[in-house]
Amino acid sequence: MSLKIKSSIVRKYLMALSGLFLVIFLLQHFTINLTSVFSKEMFNFLSHFMGNNPLVQFVLQPVLIFGVVFHFIMGFILEFKNRSSRNQKYYNFKGKANSSWISRNMILSGIVILSFLGLHFYDFWIPEMQYKYIEFLPENPDRYFDELVHKFESLPRVIIYNISFIFLSLHLLHGFSSSFQTIGFNNKYTISLKFFTISFSIIIPLGFILIALFHYLN
Repeated sequence: MSLKIKSSIVRKYLMALSGLFLVIFLLQHFTINLTSVFSKEMFNFLSHFMGNNPLVQFVLQPVLIFGVVFHFIMGFILEFKNRSSRNQKYYNFKGKANSSWISRNMILSGIVILSFLGLHFYDFWIPEMQYKYIEFLPENPDRYFDELVHKFESLPRVIIYNISFIFLSLHLLHGFSSSFQTIGFNNKYTISLKFFTISFSIIIPLGFILIALFHYLN
């Protein structure tokens, strides 16, 4: 096996692992946000715990940020390599005949998600850093719910969020199951795994949409 092929396999493997890592974070993030629909107190408690736990703040959060940056950089690299390879080897490459629209446009959905993360950081992460480490305001464990609801009072912001979640669903529909295939998780449970990844890719983004709509309408 040539060094070039080995490098390509390693990049795909790392891309898959970083994607699966981000899926775990996505589920955790969704679980906490979902509590805001049922219990203001529970949401405040969980948000306060996550926002003031040293392990989360100074270990897991930097790892998460690195994972996001790494995943997207690796995605752009793989997209560039794939396009270069097709241009060199397949003069009459017919993308529609060999792959779905979602798989051919993972870079597009990725860019939309990356743009959304920028907005999300602007809405929540930057104000949180300013609150705690720039202004040094006294910690208020009951502030998180009101801050969340305030963001969803804006209809344009809700629309942007929900469009982003639709693209997140499209991204997951191909990427989640492909990650398992890349790491070699193909066996008698493949059909069940495929069903799970499709369900997850629809239900979780839809859940985020409903949470945003709930707070906007209420």
